[in-house]
Amino acid sequence: MRQKREGWGAGTIDRLSHDLRGEFPEMRGLSPRNLKYMRAFAAAWPQREIVQEVLAQITWYHNIALLEKIDDESVRLWYAAKAREAGWSRNMLVVQIESRRHERQGSAVTNFHRTLPPTDSDLATQAFKDPYLFDFLGTAKPRTERELEQGLVDHVQRFLLEMGSGFAFVGRQVLLEVGDRDFRLDLLFYHLKLRRYVVVELKAVPFSPAFVGQMNLYLSAVDDLMRHPDDAPTIGLLLCKGKGKDRMAVDYALRDLAKPLGVADWETSLVEVLPDDLKGSLPTLEEIEAELQGADGEEG
Repeated sequence: MRQKREGWGAGTIDRLSHDLRGEFPEMRGLSPRNLKYMRAFAAAWPQREIVQEVLAQITWYHNIALLEKIDDESVRLWYAAKAREAGWSRNMLVVQIESRRHERQGSAVTNFHRTLPPTDSDLATQAFKDPYLFDFLGTAKPRTERELEQGLVDHVQRFLLEMGSGFAFVGRQVLLEVGDRDFRLDLLFYHLKLRRYVVVELKAVPFSPAFVGQMNLYLSAVDDLMRHPDDAPTIGLLLCKGKGKDRMAVDYALRDLAKPLGVADWETSLVEVLPDDLKGSLPTLEEIEAELQGADGEEG
């Protein structure tokens, strides 16, 4: 009755918190701030089935992060499902939101629709993104492919997180003996869901059609020399350095290629490739850390 008269202002939540803690002294999580989150949660998710099927599978602090960081319901659900699937901590969930992972997922230019069965094509498309964000390399950008490769291997855990769930790291500079020549793969992965090798080639320059011929050789060689009979054909991922690519040139280069290949950019800062009107909308790392410390100190 009081809430109907006074609304949610005028100290109503503070009084409610005081009354509930007096009535249930052993119960935690009844602070005014937490009650406000509860009210926001109930208002944001009136559909009981969504709460039970998705949101109940992640922690309360994950749900708070979703409410604080994202306004769009469908985007919240996307991150909730990914957090459950990948086992992201709350802190890591915030990092993924900051990097706008939902906009990058499935954005690489590929020929998968022509070279893979439909079910594998959909899964492989979603396994790749564009651009890849290697912010853990620091602000000093690698000048060569070898520097980039070394930096990724030095931070292999963060690299695997950016690659996404399902990728298992096999090795770097993997030797391929082809006729009288030796070739070395920059990075080799195995995708556990696709059941196939993934060759990743790193370039410190923008995309060139010549890279496709090189990757075609590598994919054929891995299929002949390394692939087990139970493995599906190998996929390639070409990572180039550039603020956006000439998509038409990539499309032409991949058009008649029989091997499955994706092309994406890599960046050390997402702000570099965001439109100007979005650059100021991303929270800084310091703001995220301050918010997380405040949440961790709040009564659960």
